[in-house]
Amino acid sequence: MPKQKTNSSAKKRMRVTGSGKIMREGVNNQHKFEHKSSAQKRRVGADQVITGGDRKVARKLLGKLKGR
Repeated sequence: MPKQKTNSSAKKRMRVTGSGKIMREGVNNQHKFEHKSSAQKRRVGADQVITGGDRKVARKLLGKLKGR
């Protein structure tokens, strides 16, 4: 049976923590920071946990089928 391949775009955007949570970067956190308030920049700078139905899809894309 062939090996499961990790989706290349997913591995650049998400990471799995040691406890099994999947983290992603906040949205609107790439450019044009001069137009954003300090509060918004702080808020989007923090990584966020992927929850709900998206979590199952993300695990499959990352090749993490077993476990949590």
